[in-house]
Amino acid sequence: MPGMQSSSRPPPPRPVLARLRDLIRDVPNFPKPGILFKDITPLLRDPGGLSLAVEYLTQPFRDQHIDVVVGAESRGFIFGTAVARNLSAGFIPIRKPGKLPHDTQRESYELEYGTDTLEIHKDGIHKGDRVLMIDDLLATGGTMAACCRLVEALGGQIVGVAFLIELAYLGGRKRLANHSVYSVLTVDNPDGDMRQVQ
Repeated sequence: MPGMQSSSRPPPPRPVLARLRDLIRDVPNFPKPGILFKDITPLLRDPGGLSLAVEYLTQPFRDQHIDVVVGAESRGFIFGTAVARNLSAGFIPIRKPGKLPHDTQRESYELEYGTDTLEIHKDGIHKGDRVLMIDDLLATGGTMAACCRLVEALGGQIVGVAFLIELAYLGGRKRLANHSVYSVLTVDNPDGDMRQVQ
């Protein structure tokens, strides 16, 4: 339902949360000075960690009759296809311009300096499709907000927007205020530990 801040499902138990958190590596000053990058590649390397992450992204939506999962380039592809498989749904990629071969719908959005553009195949979403949006990280929310506009422009009904990690201190939820947002892990401040969303 619009405006819902987290799933009504119970959050992951603490030992599971700690396991996921320990598999995410902090990399200072990447991709530029002052940024503390959340590196998920150790989690992807770990079979159990990857399975847990996908399962907790899937659980809140098992009874939501999802038709299509949508993920943006590129880490949204990793989790999105796995969640789609769990939900017996299809998967649709959103990509940078020029990467998709058929007729596309385009959406440009503002960055800190300049703009960026994303595209989706026009026949990827059918009017009335129940859609789950997936990405690895919610930061400022600009990319996901643009993805949501693309899906809605094609007539898709966004059931939820799900992330593995949310950097809550960047306020990305505000840009997704009309959607149900679910995050497995959240970080309250730039130096803070990850915790589960309550």
